Amino acid sequence: MEPKKSSKADLSKNIGLYFAIGLFLVTGLTYMAMEWKSYDKSDYEFQALAEDDEFEEEVPITEQLNTPPPPPPPPAPEIIEVVEDEEEVEETVIESTETNQEEEIVEVEDVEVEEEIEDVDVPFAVIEDAPVFPGCEGVSKSQRKKCFNEKMQKHIRKHFRYPEIAQEMGVQGRVYVQFTIQKDGSIGNVRMRGPDKNLEKEASRIISKLPKMTPGKQRGRAVRVPFSIPITFKLQ
Repeated sequence: MEPKKSSKADLSKNIGLYFAIGLFLVTGLTYMAMEWKSYDKSDYEFQALAEDDEFEEEVPITEQLNTPPPPPPPPAPEIIEVVEDEEEVEETVIESTETNQEEEIVEVEDVEVEEEIEDVDVPFAVIEDAPVFPGCEGVSKSQRKKCFNEKMQKHIRKHFRYPEIAQEMGVQGRVYVQFTIQKDGSIGNVRMRGPDKNLEKEASRIISKLPKMTPGKQRGRAVRVPFSIPITFKLQ
């Protein structure tokens, strides 16, 4: 009698798949067996401490050695020098500063102290006696400053000359001139500031032609008087 075989029951058909699954399971079990570790439970045991427990730290007892300080050095022997008392000492006599009725009283006459006036510059606006421009000698003292300004303007108009180079360049503006009337009436310490060197040079030439004046006075003494005036250069 021949056994009956079914095509569906053929086990050799999926032998490769079954071999792979078995190999995977064996390999996995072998790896787990090699990595398996056992630990002692005593390593993980701990004891909970109550809050009321107090830690008492044991402080080691140390012995402090008291080293005595070194003894002080012995005092140096005092040397007593004996000096013979042979020199005579002069006594200082303090005279009394009290006066006696019999002494004569010397009267001191009043000493005149000369008032020293410092050598300073007094501005034209506050000076007591203004400098006198030639031609203003007969004017009253109160009108001398006004006469001085009028003569100064007349002097500038008389000697004014516009520089040709400044005209060609179209330069114009105002030059501020400052000078000092010295103690002897001469003009000195001339300074100026303007928009162009040529205009400043012309202003300096005009001031250099000023005549010698009568110096200004403060408290009856001649002093230096600074004076400033603007000179305007304007093209027509």
